Amino acid sequence: MSAPTAFRRRYGASPLHLLLVLASFALALYAGLRLFEGDTVGVALWFVGAALLHDLVLLPLYSLTDRAAQALFTRGPEDGRPAPRVSVNHVRVPGFVSGVLLLVWWPLILEQVGHYTAATALPADGFLARWLLITAALFAASAVVLIVRTRQRTRQRNRAQRQARSATK
Repeated sequence: MSAPTAFRRRYGASPLHLLLVLASFALALYAGLRLFEGDTVGVALWFVGAALLHDLVLLPLYSLTDRAAQALFTRGPEDGRPAPRVSVNHVRVPGFVSGVLLLVWWPLILEQVGHYTAATALPADGFLARWLLITAALFAASAVVLIVRTRQRTRQRNRAQRQARSATK
């Protein structure tokens, strides 16, 4: 057994994966140290607040939303248990991307940054309209992908049924 194969078997991934993970940890450590050079208490408070906000508010909120989407997009197989459909992912993915964009740009989307124009010399209006357009485009593209995949599955199922009928004749 070669050394890379033995490493992959023991570690579970390639040596390049380990190298990239270690490099990302080193970069995160460097960024964290640089971040703490300024207002250490403020940064620590921000991290604790972000963790609490995520764990106590956001996680239950998007878990509840995902459960509701799964309830809408379920089908009952032959044994009577509901099975989640893959189509729920066509709501999850654009919703997630739209949520991340809102999370990153919310001060500009909600026009809560008065000093933006003074700092950048760019107008601060229009971010809400752009975010809504991007969100609509994400959901529209996801719907198109869902329609195409559904048509392909239907064609394949019909083709298989025709072949099964012709084989039994």
